[in-house]
Amino acid sequence: MRWRRCGEDAALLDCDSPGQVRAAHAIVLAARPAAVVDLVPGARSLLVVGGVAAVRALLDGADLSHPPDGEPREVTLDVVYDGEDLDLIASDAGISADAVVELHTGAVYTVAFTGFAPGFGYLTGLPEPLRQPRLESPRTRVPAGSVGLAGEFTGVYPRESPGGWRLLGHTSATLFDPHADPPALFAPGDRVRFRSVR
Repeated sequence: MRWRRCGEDAALLDCDSPGQVRAAHAIVLAARPAAVVDLVPGARSLLVVGGVAAVRALLDGADLSHPPDGEPREVTLDVVYDGEDLDLIASDAGISADAVVELHTGAVYTVAFTGFAPGFGYLTGLPEPLRQPRLESPRTRVPAGSVGLAGEFTGVYPRESPGGWRLLGHTSATLFDPHADPPALFAPGDRVRFRSVR
C-alpha cells in the first residue's frame, strides 16, 4: 500500500487489488472516524477525504488480504441475452453464444467500485474467457439497462450514454433513481448474480 496526498485534506491509498480496496473501505466504514468526510473506492485505490491521519492509523498493520467480515448484500438481475456483441464475444472466446450466457450467469460478481455514471457498478469476478477488450470504436448511444463487459469487469449501463463495452444483453432493472433511498442499486461490496430470462 502507498499513500499519496491529494490537496490539503485528502489522500489516496494505492492498493494491490480490488480486494484490498474493499477490505480497507470496510474497515474504515466500520470504525467511522468522526473527521472522515468521504470515502471513494476505485479499482485499486481508496480516496480518503478528511481524517487522513485517523484512517492511516486505523489501516496501519491491518490485514487487507481477506474480504471484510459479514454477509454482503446480494442482488440478482434478470437479463435478456440478446446483445449486439454476443456473437463477437463468443467468437473471441472460442465458444458458443449459449456457453457465453452460461459463463456469465454462472459467476458471482462483487461490486468493486462505482463510477462513470450514477449507479454504474464495476463488477469483478468475470470468468477468464469473457475478459475481452473494449470495442475499438465506442458507440455514441448505449441504451439504459445494457449489460456489457470490458477487461476484467462486467456492468450495467444505468442510463443511455456513449460507451465502448461489449454488449451481452439488457435488463429492465432500475440501477439509479435519484428519488430512492439509496438512489443507487449497487454499493461497493455487494454481490451480484445475473439470471437469463427470455
